[in-house]
Amino acid sequence: MEPEGAAPARLGSTGLDAAEVPAPGSVTLIIPTFNEAANVAELLRRLAGSLPAHLPCEVLFVDDSTDDTPAVIEKAASGCPFPVAVLHREHPEGGLGGAVVEGIRRAASDWIVVMDADLQHPPHLVPELVGAGERTGADLVVASRYLPGGSRAGLAGSYRVAVSRGATWLTKGLFPRALRGISDPMSGFFAMRRSLVTADALHPLGYKILLELAVRCRPAEVAEVPFVFQDRYAGASKSTAREGLRFLTHLAALRSASPAARMIGFGLIGLSGFVPNLAGLWLLTHAGMHYLPAEIVANQAGVLWNFVLIEAFLFRDRRHRHRADRIGRFALLANADLLLRIPLIAVFAGRLGMAVLPATALALVTTFVLRFAATEALVYLPRPPRRTPRRTAGS
Repeated sequence: MEPEGAAPARLGSTGLDAAEVPAPGSVTLIIPTFNEAANVAELLRRLAGSLPAHLPCEVLFVDDSTDDTPAVIEKAASGCPFPVAVLHREHPEGGLGGAVVEGIRRAASDWIVVMDADLQHPPHLVPELVGAGERTGADLVVASRYLPGGSRAGLAGSYRVAVSRGATWLTKGLFPRALRGISDPMSGFFAMRRSLVTADALHPLGYKILLELAVRCRPAEVAEVPFVFQDRYAGASKSTAREGLRFLTHLAALRSASPAARMIGFGLIGLSGFVPNLAGLWLLTHAGMHYLPAEIVANQAGVLWNFVLIEAFLFRDRRHRHRADRIGRFALLANADLLLRIPLIAVFAGRLGMAVLPATALALVTTFVLRFAATEALVYLPRPPRRTPRRTAGS
């Protein structure tokens, strides 16, 4: 039996047993919610009027709300012609993108459709997204605001339009191959074949789950359907400056996903660590401290600087050890780098006959590569694959 609170609550009398073999073309509609009580009843009403009877479909709300959204869904679900389920998360890891990943883990259908709860994504397009995938053989079908017939009219104000357009240009510039054929990588409305994605391969941060999916899973065939981005039915937008910062952090993590990119990022962050190191050394020596202990103390400022940036931009999805454990291991490796460098210079210069300058440069490169490899192996080991609890008979 699954742990208490982990299984989605099934609502209504037509609940779908997750152990059943899904019908051909079956669809799970995943809707992440955060305080959308004023929208969900109208959303379910419009879905009921839009989904054809021949399309086997269930709706799964993955809810991070602090209001009465789950109760409103339960009340509205009683009149729906399709099964409705709610998974409420007490600890909303990964934001709305993390909510979608939790939904993917529980989906047993051929297709998954992801959409928002605020009705800016028109429910009548759900069958069209799935139909386009079936007709074209695509693994991913994106509802795009930037195709002929599409529009971003529902974006409130010129500022949000500019931010959306800028984010689109930025992502397409950073990931030209992964986003080939996707005109609207910022869209939150799309359909995908369940076989395309393994939930454990996704590490979202914030609400741009389509970008995460396209970059990490690389669908072979992509199709697009135009749509008009609607005005929000009720409530306020969840887009904030904090979400913008999370988006930029997410971009950095995706761009540094390969070992080579991580090593480059590791080196650039290491170079930036000279700034707090030198600033600390200047302050300590001007305060009267001898330069040798001052250098040791100032080096820790650089170590802490590097640790914070590496955590945020390179290894965000591998932070499963305790923070104190991670920073202790990282500091040990960073300081061991200093102790190793001097003997290496002596070996290169004394044993191999190298001049001091190239011997020092070679020692720096050697210790850098060793420290990067040791950091990956000893501080940021990949997270073990998550095991989804199996249902047992009668659970």
